[in-house]
Amino acid sequence: MNLRQLLLAALLLVTLAFGSVAVPVQAAPGLCVGPVCGDEFSRSAQHGFQLRLRLRDQSGHQERITVDCRDGRISPAQGSVERGYGAAVARRACRLVGETPA
Repeated sequence: MNLRQLLLAALLLVTLAFGSVAVPVQAAPGLCVGPVCGDEFSRSAQHGFQLRLRLRDQSGHQERITVDCRDGRISPAQGSVERGYGAAVARRACRLVGETPA
């Protein structure tokens, strides 16, 4: 065996030992409803009933929204992420922090 064959055999052994070639995988962020997930949650310092969060969908759209946990209203009312699923993520986030929308 020459050096090249020896290196290829070593590379094959390492690949077999550690599984297939590693492919980066994105894990789902904190809170998902359907194809929309929310992360980077923060509570407003001025208004304790408001939450700020980032929404992402499977198409790669993302945006920051503010939700009023008193009535479940989200702002902005329109955007690139589907609002039905976005509102569901926002309502669930409000419930988890103890603010229940009406």
